[in-house]
Amino acid sequence: MAGLAYLDGVFLSREEARISPFDRGFLFADAVYEVTAVYNGQPVDMGRHLDRLRRSLGELGYAKFPDRGELEAMHRRLIAGNDISEGFVYLQVSRGGYGVRDFVAPDPEKTRLTVFAFAESKALVDQPASRDGVKVVSVPDIRWARRDIKSTGLLAQALAKTEAKARGADDAWLVGPDGLVTEAASANAWIVTKDGEVITRALSNSILAGVTRHALFDALSQAGRKITERSFTLEEAHAAVEAFNTSAVALVAPVVSLDGKPVGSGKPGPVTRSIQKLYYQAIGADPSKAAPWLG
Repeated sequence: MAGLAYLDGVFLSREEARISPFDRGFLFADAVYEVTAVYNGQPVDMGRHLDRLRRSLGELGYAKFPDRGELEAMHRRLIAGNDISEGFVYLQVSRGGYGVRDFVAPDPEKTRLTVFAFAESKALVDQPASRDGVKVVSVPDIRWARRDIKSTGLLAQALAKTEAKARGADDAWLVGPDGLVTEAASANAWIVTKDGEVITRALSNSILAGVTRHALFDALSQAGRKITERSFTLEEAHAAVEAFNTSAVALVAPVVSLDGKPVGSGKPGPVTRSIQKLYYQAIGADPSKAAPWLG
C-alpha cells in the first residue's frame, strides 16, 4: 500500500487523489492544515495537533468539523499503510467545492468539507539541520494579522524561504515593522542570551502556537529549566550566543548563522544540544543511538 493517501473518507493511492479546482482551498486558501511528526511508527503529539486543527477551523468560522476519532484512526492507518517509522502525516481541511467562485462562504449547514491527508518517510532526529544547524536570514514579515490560524495561505512564507535560498541560507526569520522577530517562515524562533536565558516570543495572533514549542515547554519544565516568553529584536538575536528553531518536522534545529554572521561560535551550542536531547527523549528516542553526534 505504498503511496497510500486519504480523501474524504476513502483510502486511495496518491496518484488517484483528485480535488475539484472549485474547492475553496484552491481558490481562496480557505483551508487549514496540520503536520504531525511520526517517530518509531507512532504519531507525536497528535492530540495537540488535532486540538489546534479544531481551533483553526473555528477561528475561520467553520461550523462543521471532521470526526476526531476518524482522524486519529486515519493517521494510524496512513502510518501503517505507508510503513512509516520516522516521518510525518500531512492533513488539510478546506470548506469544499461548490462549482462556483464566490468570496462569501457557503451556508454553514450546506458546507461540504474536503479532508485530505498523506504520509511520508523522513529522518527527523538524525538530519543535517539537527546535526549541523541551519543558516537563517531576516526578511520583512508581510503576512496577515492572524498568524495563530494554521492557514494554507502560505505565499509570504514561500517567498521568504525562496529569498533565503537565493541568499545562501536555509530558512528565514520574519521581522515586523517594529523590529521584533515574529517567527521563522515555518517554525518558532528561539534565542539564548549570554546569561543562558532561553527566550521565545509569547503566544498571540502574531505567531503560530507551535505544537513542538508546547511540548518543549513541558520537557524543559520537567528538567527545571525556565523559558522566558517575550518578544526580542533582531539586534538581540544578532547578540545571542545560541539560537534555534522548533517545528514538527525539523524538531529542534540549531541556528548557526543569521544574516551571514555566526550566531555565537557559529556551531550548535551546549544549551541547544541539551534541549535537543531533552526533546528527543520526550518523543521516545534514545539520543545515544538516534543522535550520537550530541555527545
